[in-house]
Order: sequence, then C-alpha cells, then structure tokens
Amino acid sequence: MRHTLRATLGLLAAAATAAAQPALAQPAANPIRVGAVLSLTGPLAVAGQPERDGIALAVKQVNAAGGVQGRPLEALIEDDASSADGALSKTNNLVFNRQVRALLGSSGIAATVAMGGITATRKLPQLAFTGLGPAVERERPCVFHLTPAQELNARSLLEYAVRELKLRKLAILHDTGFGAPVAASLKALAGEYGVSFVGVEKVDLGATDATPQAAKLRSAEPEAILVVASSPTPFRSVRQMKVTVPVIAAHPSAPYDVVKAMGDGAEGVVFADFLVAEEPLPHQQAFVDAFQKEYGRLPKNFDAVGFDAVQILVRALQKAGPDASGEALCTAMRSPQAGVLASYDLAAPDMGGLKVGSFVYSRYQNGKFSRLKYRSAP
Repeated sequence: MRHTLRATLGLLAAAATAAAQPALAQPAANPIRVGAVLSLTGPLAVAGQPERDGIALAVKQVNAAGGVQGRPLEALIEDDASSADGALSKTNNLVFNRQVRALLGSSGIAATVAMGGITATRKLPQLAFTGLGPAVERERPCVFHLTPAQELNARSLLEYAVRELKLRKLAILHDTGFGAPVAASLKALAGEYGVSFVGVEKVDLGATDATPQAAKLRSAEPEAILVVASSPTPFRSVRQMKVTVPVIAAHPSAPYDVVKAMGDGAEGVVFADFLVAEEPLPHQQAFVDAFQKEYGRLPKNFDAVGFDAVQILVRALQKAGPDASGEALCTAMRSPQAGVLASYDLAAPDMGGLKVGSFVYSRYQNGKFSRLKYRSAP
C-alpha cells in the first residue's frame, strides 16, 4: 500500500497581509522525492502510524514555507506490514523505480537493518526510527538512528528505579520483540547499577494474556517491575494480578492508543519518555500546538520522531543543495541536530547521539500524562 503525501502552499491569510509582506515563493513543479518505509499495519503499527503523521505534518509545513529552494518536498510512504521482507521489497521499489533522494524508516529493527543493506551500498541517507541494532549497522555511516539504542533504553529504566526510587530488587516483564534485547541489556547492566533481578518473564509479541508471567513475578516479591513491551497486554495482566509495586515502562509503550488499551493497567505507570504533550518542554510547544491543530489529538514520541526526520533531511538539502549526492547529504547530516523529540548528534558513534539525560519521565494517571521532576544527569 502506498500513500503519496504532497503538501502544497496554502492561501495567504488576507489580502492586506499579502500586500504588506512579500509572498512566499510557490514551489516549482519538480519535486524532491523522499521515501518512507513504515509499519502501517501489523504489530508495529503503533509506531508506524504516528511516524507517518509526523512526516506528513513536517512535509506540509516545509512546502507551506516555499519548499526546499523553491522545490516542493514529496514523501512517498510505503507499508512494510511490520516485516523485514516487506521493508526490503518496498525499499527496492523506492530506490530503483521511484529514485528517491533519501529514505525514512523503518519502525522495527529487523526492517531497518534490511533497508540498510540497500541504502548503505548506494550511500543513500536513511533516517531510521530505531536505535542502533546489530554490529553490521556500525559499518553503515549513512544510516542515522533517531530513537535510543537498546542499552540506552535499559539505562533509562534503571536510572529511575535506582537513582530516584532507590530500589535494588527488580523484575522484568518483556515481549519477544523490542523487549528481548532491552531485557538482555538490563541484565548486563545489573552489576553497574547494583541491582538484582528476582524474576524475568517474557511474553510473545502477539499474546493477549500474560497473567501467568505476572503471577510469577508477583510471587518473587520485587520492589518494582520493569515492563519492556510495545503492546498493552503485559500492563493489563500486571493489574489483573493485583501487583502493587511501581511499574516502570520503556517509551515504546507510551503511545496514547496503547495506553488507552491498557485500561486500568495504565494507572500510575511511570514511563521513560521524551514528549509529554500535556506539559511539553519549551522547545516542544510549537510542535504540540501545530500537531493538535492538524490532527485534533496530542502527539507522542513517534509522531515527534517522524517530524524530526523530515526537518533534519530538509536542513541537509538546504546546506548541500537539492541536487546534492547522497553521500553529500549524509555528510551534511553528520552533526548535532536540534529536534522536537530531543537533541541528536548524528556524528556520534551510535549515529544518533541520544543520552540518558535526553529522557524525561512521566506518570499516567486519570487519563493523562504528567511530567515528573526527575531527570537523569546529562
């Protein structure tokens, strides 16, 4: 399924304003095509759909401001159906048939790695919505990562549990997708943080019940449970087992649709977060306002990262030129980059530059998120 998003310059607000101020140049007819391979269906759609919305808003804003040196930006968005094979097929089409200038995505690690096998050989910029994954990705300097690597996700949970709550006896409930490598990192970091894991349980990615696992963890009597999953199932099951200790969750479970599907299981959960739209950081306010006006809902992390990817690419196109080679665009991106989600450093060894201090923490209660005061040291 392909969704072609082409936002064009809107009308001027009023004739008087148009007379008083110079009009923005209408983008020329020759578009700059950018491809995006996202998980719009399947289990990773909770990430892919908001990433699409963030991309669409950014493209609309760029074109309303005159495009890139007078040329409109066009995003060709493909659905990989949460599959690495799907991502490979869609990437081949976008690169070799549609001849896009850069690629955004994908929403999952396996799909991102598959895409990188194509983009790396052609030195085509790829802005991935996943953290640095397997070792091969370190050999792909044109694949940039706009969300945390798995060890950093693990640290974000331990920072709050240990530094803020002063806990030492923890449990892990993770899914078999995103949660598996984060759980491995948590266990590897136990000595550094001085914690012990009294229970570690996994839940299949598509499971609808995790009460047996939650019951085992409750019996282990941890001081807190770290939940690393992208579905609401583990949270519902923890609540059904009447677990009363703190629940601390990784950022992929923070989308509003996921949280609402948790039901009572979301109440009181603390999230390692980036964008708390109810209480945004100053640099996030304009994005929150524009997003809410466009879509009638508050944005969350995946919306913001889609928006950031387009802005980073546009800055590179402005700097290197709209007809610059892929390698030149990669060079133009390889520097510190301001974003809504966080501040990135695409020249960092992990090609993303996020740090544990990039996280904020939120608590979900009474139907909304509130930003907590705690923040890790940069």
